[in-house]
Amino acid sequence: MEEKKLYSPKVMKEILEKYGFKFSKGLGQNFIIDKNVIDNICDSAQIDDKTGVIEIGPGLGTLTQSLCKRAKKVIAIEIDSSLKEVHKETLPYKNLELVYEDFLKLDLDKLIDEKLAGLEVKVVANLPYYITTPIIMKILEGRHRISTIAIMIQKEVAQRLVADPGTKEYGAITLAVKYYSSARIAMIVPNTVFIPKPKVDSAVVVFNVLERPVVSVENEKLLFEIIKASFGKRRKTLLNSLSSGLSYSKDEIREALESCKIDMSIRGEKLSIEQFAHIANNLIKK
Repeated sequence: MEEKKLYSPKVMKEILEKYGFKFSKGLGQNFIIDKNVIDNICDSAQIDDKTGVIEIGPGLGTLTQSLCKRAKKVIAIEIDSSLKEVHKETLPYKNLELVYEDFLKLDLDKLIDEKLAGLEVKVVANLPYYITTPIIMKILEGRHRISTIAIMIQKEVAQRLVADPGTKEYGAITLAVKYYSSARIAMIVPNTVFIPKPKVDSAVVVFNVLERPVVSVENEKLLFEIIKASFGKRRKTLLNSLSSGLSYSKDEIREALESCKIDMSIRGEKLSIEQFAHIANNLIKK
């Protein structure tokens, strides 16, 4: 049977009409119709025959098709079970397993151990805006046996994930990403390469997951409490932000900041992950 070019707008529309498929705004469904973008995502993630891929939200299967050609095995997680019949036609690959579940409710360690043993595990996805942060943090915080994450997300969100200190995009999510991984924007993707066309452009972000966090802290929970408090009210000075957001007294926080040689009038958005770790390790001694 001749393989369908799923990225072709003509082929895609024929399949969607055949099965009476309706795009779900609630699920943020936008399917890719550009082969170069698909190839670039696979290249960015360095998918090869030693790779086991977990794809989140395969949709019609345009990206899945290329992943199956490159990877040893692909596990595609799809929340929309109405695509089951479509997939029988579009994705007839022996190295593919489709799982119709909510990714956020999956036991990732069990899935990796049972289905991707002996392979380098990478996550690839084209994610809708509303679910981006929960999915990224589930993967990073879970410390699963995953080496790389390559995701296409809204451009504005991508810029937040890789922002530098002192920029308006820099925030708590940036620091969480920096703590667990090394991340970069691999490519900007125009909104014209999707059906239906979203209102904004997208970007592909590649995360190389670190074997151990980039900084060493005695209390990880405290580190993220400090980060959250620092960005809770961005216009406040660091001393005031931490005083109102933590259970430590103002004097204890002042002492910790002095020990770290950090200006108390600075704002949290100016600090690096290393400086936040230094504050956390000094506060724990109080």
